[in-house]
Parts: sequence; C-alpha cells; structure tokens
Amino acid sequence: MSDVSVLPGTLAVRNLFEDLLGREVTVSPGEPISADEIPTSTVAIFTDTAQNVYAVLGMDLKLAANAGAALGLLPAGAAEDSIDEKQLFPNLAENVGELCNVLTSLLNREGGPHIKLYQVIYPGDPLPGDARAHLMALGRRVDLLVEVNRYGKGKFSLSLAP
Repeated sequence: MSDVSVLPGTLAVRNLFEDLLGREVTVSPGEPISADEIPTSTVAIFTDTAQNVYAVLGMDLKLAANAGAALGLLPAGAAEDSIDEKQLFPNLAENVGELCNVLTSLLNREGGPHIKLYQVIYPGDPLPGDARAHLMALGRRVDLLVEVNRYGKGKFSLSLAP
C-alpha cells in the first residue's frame, strides 16, 4: 500500500489528550459532528507541504470548551459557562488552538508527507466551503466521543482528504 496516510486509532487520540491535559480521558466511538453543530464547532485544517488539504478536524463546542479549560488548568465551570453561552471564550480558544497544533502529531507518519496545522477556525468565524465539505464527507474518517475527566465530553471528528 503506497498511501501511508492512516487514521489515528482511538488509543492514540486518548493518549495524546491524556498527555497534553494531564488527566484521565475516555475515548469511545461517537457520532459525526452534524451540520447544525458546525457553526459552534472549532475546525482545524491540516495541509501537506504543497498546501493541499490533508485532513480536517472538528471539535464540537463541548469538547473544545472542556479540553480548553483542562489545558489551561481552569475550573470546569469555565467550560460550562462557555457552553451555556454557546461561544468559545477567547482564553479557551487559545488553548484549543494549541491542542490542534499538537494533534498534528497524530497525522505525521514516517515515510508520509509532512503535515502541519494550516488554520484553526473558531465558532462564529466563516468556515471555508471546502473545509465544511471535508468535515461532512463520508469515507476515511474517525468520529469519537472524548470525555475529559472532571470536565465533560464532546465530539471529535477527523476526516482525511480523499
């Protein structure tokens, strides 16, 4: 098989979140982010060295707020407030951007193309149509429910470009 792009497994996702957040994380199969959830989701676009879209990651507002709060060592209430107000607060957004950057390590494989974080689109920001299409596409994707201990759970959808 010449294509070395491989979807990260559940264990790899869990380990990365646990290592970064310094707390227990549970990862299980989940539902894809729905079209209705996209406007409040954080979306990360990953590209190869030729600037071609390689993968698109979506984290719903619940996961972004909970992971952002945990990464910033903020109380769970900060994530709850963000979710209640249906917006990702700037301090949480900054942490989620860092998380997206670290998630690049799940996409880089020996012998494969060098993948980097190209852009993070936060709730309320315009989402490029091609990124939306990738996120909604069937095919090579992984959809997980990620629960951050003492914070909460949310959706994680990663779709590799065809």
